[in-house]
Amino acid sequence: MDIQSIHDNVAKLASRFTGERAERQQRRALAPEDFAALREAGFPLTGVPVEQGGVWAGLSHSARPICDRLRVLAHGDPAVALVSAMHPSVLSFWLASPDVPAPFSSAWVEQRRHVFQTVRDGAWWGTITSEPGSGGDLARTRARARQADRGYRLSGDKQFGSGSGVTSYMITTAVVDGESSPDLFVLDMRGVPWDGSAGVTLTAPWDGHGMAATQSHAMAFRDFPATRCAWPASVMTLMEATGGFIVCCFTAVVVGIVEVAVETARTQVARRRDALRAYERVEWARVETEAWLIQQAYDGMLRAVENGRDGRRSATHAKVAVAELAESVTGRIGRVIGGGTFSRSSPFGYWHEDVRALGFLRPPWALAYDNLFDWSLPAPG
Repeated sequence: MDIQSIHDNVAKLASRFTGERAERQQRRALAPEDFAALREAGFPLTGVPVEQGGVWAGLSHSARPICDRLRVLAHGDPAVALVSAMHPSVLSFWLASPDVPAPFSSAWVEQRRHVFQTVRDGAWWGTITSEPGSGGDLARTRARARQADRGYRLSGDKQFGSGSGVTSYMITTAVVDGESSPDLFVLDMRGVPWDGSAGVTLTAPWDGHGMAATQSHAMAFRDFPATRCAWPASVMTLMEATGGFIVCCFTAVVVGIVEVAVETARTQVARRRDALRAYERVEWARVETEAWLIQQAYDGMLRAVENGRDGRRSATHAKVAVAELAESVTGRIGRVIGGGTFSRSSPFGYWHEDVRALGFLRPPWALAYDNLFDWSLPAPG
């Protein structure tokens, strides 16, 4: 299956999801059959390199096609799209890896092979990296990992595990006992009960105002089996190697929501064009302008990643801009259309809450602005 086939299949799924929008926006949980359909459509292969039977052909060739699949999927179901975005995002640590130095190179090659094979066998990947009070900063993890006979045992409180119950494997971070820097770990979540009996306790089921059906649960891990990244202490190097791709994936979902919100609103607004008040006309013109800016930011971040020039910085700039503009656009749409957008029978209120997710996705607001400041005015020396 090639990337064009996957695009066509995902577009068909998104079209079906759109026809079910009223029911889907009421959901508070993911439907496993949606992810079975996405697997049949070939979407998981976006997280497997071409040489191992997937469609990933490097950042320059694959970033835009994958993000555009997520953008289209968001037209039909933003929650499913966001959880799906985690899959290639997480796998990009192995997909976009740089040359790994000896003595870790052979172990890294074997781990990559194993990771990609799990996907070909049907696995979905996700992340449960965030922690209460960390502000999304990986360096501030309080989770600990101790070495055991067969790998490691991880303990710590985690949150925003989007796709919990659907994903087979999740990545997270922790500091190994006796070390000082955080490292990347893989958690095998297949069939694991959440009652604490296997070392995982569901502490807070997801009940968010937006992205309500993503199952972004909070979990407590206590001496849970974990597999360490085969290239120890490399998490920040791997993050750099992804070149902003992860941020692009999250942004693509919100761009898709804005697109469908503007398209749907335009149809309604056009029907009463001549009756619009001056304020409503100005607000609609601002909707169109800000939606245009969102498209420019989205295209710009992808071009930066494709060109390999300052991808993370450009992607973060664009992500912050799109996060702010998306809230503004959907808010303005509400002011033009009126109080009907507060009805649960209207899609616009749901879309407004859904786009707010982007500002809190990695890197979240405070960390994003810290990074942008440091990139703009690096510390002397």
